[in-house]
Amino acid sequence: METIEKLDVTVLEPRMKHPTIFNWFDNLNGGEAFVIHNDHDPKPLYYQLLGERGNTFKWEYLLQGPEIWEVKISKLTPEEGETVGELVAKDYRKAQVFKKYGIDFCCGGKKSLKQVCEEKGISPEVVESELNAIPETGSATTRGNEYEKWSLSFLSDYIVNMHHSYVREAIPTLYEYTTKVARVHGGRHPEVVEVAKHFVNIANELEAHMPKEERVLFPFIKQLEEAQKSGVKIDRPAFGSIQNPINMMEMEHEAAGDELAAIRTLTKNYTLPADACATYRVMFSKLQEFEEDLHRHIHLENNVLFPKAVELEKEVLK
Repeated sequence: METIEKLDVTVLEPRMKHPTIFNWFDNLNGGEAFVIHNDHDPKPLYYQLLGERGNTFKWEYLLQGPEIWEVKISKLTPEEGETVGELVAKDYRKAQVFKKYGIDFCCGGKKSLKQVCEEKGISPEVVESELNAIPETGSATTRGNEYEKWSLSFLSDYIVNMHHSYVREAIPTLYEYTTKVARVHGGRHPEVVEVAKHFVNIANELEAHMPKEERVLFPFIKQLEEAQKSGVKIDRPAFGSIQNPINMMEMEHEAAGDELAAIRTLTKNYTLPADACATYRVMFSKLQEFEEDLHRHIHLENNVLFPKAVELEKEVLK
């Protein structure tokens, strides 16, 4: 039986924790793994590792608190193939295939098709067959990849004006629907009480999240693009590298996505009960609309805007 080494992070000095984990990871061969033992959720490490090493590892929770957290980190064997996020960035119609199989292409978009199929126990050949059945013909609008041709400044403004505006408009209405349905139907359908709680978490997460993008990240992306146009180099920002705020934004995207996934599970994929009233039906419809918008919103940031901004920063920083 294979023995996997365990790194007890709790005994390391704080300044040595991440460097030691990175050193252990770098010394792995493809297909090898180790386990980190910690006293809190090491999820920030996941984003740092993803930012600095790319899609080269598998992250698997073995224990998830409250006192002990253990994660198995495996180094992937190098393989060809685009990530699911890149596939959707080129043709958004492919998102429908991924949704059918429960494949996360926005928050989990940095994984290869082979990797996600392996994790979900799905045949990659079956998924590839359905992806290949989508005709290659069609305009950029039909394929949903017109965003690839936009400037990063325009894409940032589009996200704010279309998606952030939608979220701010939808939250009060959905809060009203979810609390009303929980109050009226919670006795017979206790799951809607949990739905209301999850939606409050989503609202709080996004209302804190969007201003950070609008006041810090998006203005810096515009500054990078302006520097490129002018042919000048700019100083490193106070936050060090654009990868740092991007890591934080992606963590918050995942938190909101997890809450929506919990709602979908609680409602059995939005299956209405026989005694659902009109408000109950509208709530389900609006929640699904909200989920669809958030998935596209996160996809545009995680799979289109952020990767391009990271590359642009390399070009224009001093």
